[in-house]
Amino acid sequence: MKTVYISQQGCYLCLEKELILVKKNKDIINQIQLPLVEQILIFGKSQLTTQLIRSCLWRDIPILYLSRMGYCYGRIIAIERGYRQLSRYQQQLEFYDQLIVARNIVSAKIKNSKTILQRQQRRKENLELQQTIDSLNYLCQQAEKADSIEKLFGYEGASAASYFSAFGQCFNNPSFIFYSRSRRPPGNQVNALLSFGYQVLWNHLFALIELQGLDPYYGCLHQSSDRHAALTSDLIEEFRAGIVDSLILYLVNKNIINAEEDFVFRNGGCYLNDNGRRKYLQAFVTRMEEMITNEQGYKEPRWDLLMQQVKKIKQFFYSPANTYEPYLLR
Repeated sequence: MKTVYISQQGCYLCLEKELILVKKNKDIINQIQLPLVEQILIFGKSQLTTQLIRSCLWRDIPILYLSRMGYCYGRIIAIERGYRQLSRYQQQLEFYDQLIVARNIVSAKIKNSKTILQRQQRRKENLELQQTIDSLNYLCQQAEKADSIEKLFGYEGASAASYFSAFGQCFNNPSFIFYSRSRRPPGNQVNALLSFGYQVLWNHLFALIELQGLDPYYGCLHQSSDRHAALTSDLIEEFRAGIVDSLILYLVNKNIINAEEDFVFRNGGCYLNDNGRRKYLQAFVTRMEEMITNEQGYKEPRWDLLMQQVKKIKQFFYSPANTYEPYLLR
């Protein structure tokens, strides 16, 4: 079964017997067998025929409508899919099972951050990068032994501060200077890119969690509340470095993003302007559409990495004995 991602703008999806035809400007750009489809995600402005929607409902195939930033406008689901069956499993999770998953998530985040720095270190040796890599190794070991969520947050916070103190060493574009992470508001261009990139990724994960029938507001690491989608905040941790940080390094070092033209300063902070957001989103979608080899050895778009992890956490909630394994950069 596969997930269909429609991120090109202006597409038209229709049904011909058991075949979904994806058209653009009257040209057929893709064909997908309907019985093999698990779900359909529409990013931005594309259309589906009523016949296709009806067939998806009949086959229990949900359809999700999102903005290009990943904000979920809504979904079309069959009636029997409209009830939260998994929420009680999430709420009844034992503390020890919750702690194990939280440890795995934090250690994966630290390892992925370390991998980003190691890649840069292999290109050009740097003493500060090596010292940070050693620090992250130590903090990861401590996180794997933590006996409380509070201690985990301490190690996670220390690792993030250490990682971002060295992250600026990875830029070779003199127009972008970065010393530390600042969020509200972002203090400079790199922080603006990080904040925007994390928000886009967060939106996408939230939508996928909803699509799998999970409750985004019950997680393992972050505190659950009616105003905080804790599970989304949990799952984003393992993807920050590999998807957002690495993309920002590419955009800056390849001079795709311009430090003067693509940002605006207002209310004491720095933000991407319309042109900068457009550049980032185009690069993000292009990267997420790239075909990679998944764990089963099949070629899938990078989008599928997110869905694989959502499905893994779903299986964990059903069967906590099989603990959750986060995504690790290779």
